[in-house]
Parts: sequence; C-alpha cells; structure tokens
Amino acid sequence: MNDPLAIDEFWRECRAAVPGLPEATPDAWAFGATPAQADDLLALVLDGTKTATASSLWDYEYAHDPVPEPGLLNIVLDGRGAPRALVETVSVDVIPFGDVSEAHAFAEGEGDRTLAYWRETHERFWRAHSEDPRGFDPSMPVVCERLRVIHTTNGSR
Repeated sequence: MNDPLAIDEFWRECRAAVPGLPEATPDAWAFGATPAQADDLLALVLDGTKTATASSLWDYEYAHDPVPEPGLLNIVLDGRGAPRALVETVSVDVIPFGDVSEAHAFAEGEGDRTLAYWRETHERFWRAHSEDPRGFDPSMPVVCERLRVIHTTNGSR
C-alpha cells in the first residue's frame, strides 16, 4: 500500500522546504486501522485539530518497536498510502488508560473531544485492532504523544 518512491519524493520535498532535516527518511505510517480512519484522522492533523495521539504500549512491545521519543520525525500517510504530512513528536508520556487526561483527549481532536468519547473509542479500537493478544485492559499502559506538523503536501508548516 505504501509507495516508497512517493515517500522518498515527499522526504526530498520536506528537506528542501525545512532546513536541517536529517538525510535518512523517517518511518511512514497511517493513523488508525482502516483507510477511512487514516483519512479521517489525517484530516484532523492537517486542519490543526489533532495535535496528539495515543497508542498501546503493549502493541509496541509485542511488535518489538521502539516507543516514540521527543524529536522523532514521522511521515503520515493517507488511506491510500500516499505521504501527506511530516510530524514531529513533541512529548511522550506513558500512563495507565484510566489516567489519560481531558486535555489529552481534547488534543486528539476526535469526536466531541471529551474524555468519555476518547475512552469509548480507544477501548473499542484496542479491542478490535490491538496487535498484542491482551487487546484492552482498563489499566493498560498508553503512550500519549503530542505532535507538531512540520510540513504537508501543500507546503504548509
């Protein structure tokens, strides 16, 4: 689904537009688990509504993937796998699901932006799509990231 040539071209565009970016192309991924989720969540990033995201720490551990750290760059893909935005991780907190704050839920920008909505949709998501067989647990560790858009396909920052 990802087009490596398009990703490389987008990275060249980013490096030309934003001085000081490293040579190595960052990881590229899409939000959510379906093309529709990817497009919906990307739209929130592109319009400035979504400035945070959350992931299951268990999924990172299960996949043997490193937990994001501040300064990490990632290319965000749309539902077709096309690169659309370069984002930087600004901060990372790993906290129990039940301790995720109203402020974080609001920063994720989804639904009515309440903590109740966040909890309902994230529980449903992790029950249906978690890579780790444990799926969801009310005390599970959640990786809460704050994101900053660096560059988009339309050249905005």
